[in-house]
Amino acid sequence: MIGIMKTTVDIPGNELEDAIRFARAKTKREAIVSAIRDFSRRRRMAELARYAGTCEDLITVEELQLQRRKC
Repeated sequence: MIGIMKTTVDIPGNELEDAIRFARAKTKREAIVSAIRDFSRRRRMAELARYAGTCEDLITVEELQLQRRKC
């Protein structure tokens, strides 16, 4: 795992202002970190979604509900 990385990046002012507003961030850094986390989370979710329905060993929602009623 990589620790904190210091870098210099040119970011268009209007894009940064939008990021600050949408993230309800108090600082530029907070907005940028929030945007990176959100981007990474969305990409991880997209990766997982590719595998949706590909595991035949899992039970269906109906089977799960039936098991829950038996308890």
